[in-house]
Amino acid sequence: MATETGRQHACAAVVRLPVKLRGGLTLDPVEAALSVPGSRAGTAPGGAAGPVDGGNVKVTGGRAAVPGAYWAWLGGTAVSLVGVQALAFAMAFVAAGYGGQFTALVLTAINLPRALLLMAGGAVADRVGPWRVMIISDAAMVVVTLSLALAAWSSTDPRLPLLLAALATGVVDAFHLPSSGSMPRRLVSPAALARAMSARQLAGQLALFAGPVLGGLLLAPVGLAGAALVNAATFAVMLSILVTLRRGRHRVPDAAPASDPASAPVWRAALDGLRVAAGHPALRPALLLTGAAAGFLLPVSSLLLPLLARERAWPGPLTGTVVAAVAAGTVVVAVAVLARGASSRPGATAVGGLLTAAAGTSAVAMGGTPIWSVAAAATVGVGSGLFATHVGPLILAAGPATHLARVQSVLVLVQSLPLLLTTALLGAVAEIAAAPTVLYGCAGALAASAVAALASPVLRA
Repeated sequence: MATETGRQHACAAVVRLPVKLRGGLTLDPVEAALSVPGSRAGTAPGGAAGPVDGGNVKVTGGRAAVPGAYWAWLGGTAVSLVGVQALAFAMAFVAAGYGGQFTALVLTAINLPRALLLMAGGAVADRVGPWRVMIISDAAMVVVTLSLALAAWSSTDPRLPLLLAALATGVVDAFHLPSSGSMPRRLVSPAALARAMSARQLAGQLALFAGPVLGGLLLAPVGLAGAALVNAATFAVMLSILVTLRRGRHRVPDAAPASDPASAPVWRAALDGLRVAAGHPALRPALLLTGAAAGFLLPVSSLLLPLLARERAWPGPLTGTVVAAVAAGTVVVAVAVLARGASSRPGATAVGGLLTAAAGTSAVAMGGTPIWSVAAAATVGVGSGLFATHVGPLILAAGPATHLARVQSVLVLVQSLPLLLTTALLGAVAEIAAAPTVLYGCAGALAASAVAALASPVLRA
């Protein structure tokens, strides 16, 4: 969602929010603007009082041009994402051959270090600059994937190479994700921010569709080693683009003026990111709403629709069509924003999108003809797209220039942690209650969150 969102270094079963695809949406090209509250004073990580840039950036509607440097960066990102998803599928397939416990261990080896180091990764990016972090991260992933290819080629038992590669991937991700998440703000003007992030969301959707297909095609002739080599090549492409952009005329500063002394511990700078996010009048409500959306909207397609299909004895093709309708609705909205520009009222549009998704979730639970189910699922996707394409630029624009990467770290956490908790909770509830009942519960939680969000002036605007 708002997010990402993002890179998706994980096995195919891992769910991601759109904003995490290194990444909103406006249907009205009016050049009105939402002003995010201005500078705030804060406590620097070193303990002394210091200035915190409040992120005086206006999110505007319209069709402002997106610069060529951003398209170059996004093109490289899209290529590397396809390679990542291809390798993710291959790793999941090979790991599954050794049982569910080993597959879960591989996933944990990716997700645990990423979660533990994410805030530190944001603090490092804000201190030394995102360009350096991304270049080092992509160079590291070239080494990791080449090493995995060599180990898989020469070993008859790939389990240890898989675990080591997964662990390295999780560590690198923790540093790369906050940097890449801040790039639209650094490369694009505020007027074009929503269009740029919609394009990134489309690139992520393309990777989700094309990557596993490519991974499946590679497995039979060249196996895990071949998939790792292809991924290494895509990282090399991205690395060359980053180096070219950093040296070219489109270069942006490595980092904003620091709000904390260079001698301050990284852990203290990381905690300062949490403090800023929690105290900012625009970031706090937007991040809370994003967490609610992650917890109760994402499980609809990844968990509850398959369970509903089992209960209603839907055939496989119908189940796939219903799930695909959610993605299709999201893509339609992203294309509309890319073509026409985002809404001049991003907060209100994001809240409206969440209410739309809640209505679609209720409609799915009600049941009906196959056409009804597909249309209801598409409504969920449209609502999800409206939310993601509007709340993402709002959060990115509101982030203080001194804390851009750390705010992106918080954004990843407020999506990942609720999703982990509610997926387990909703799965347990689905064991004792019918899937439609759980869907109604999700719809109610989404609607209540959206209504509560209207108490925020930023989200009402």
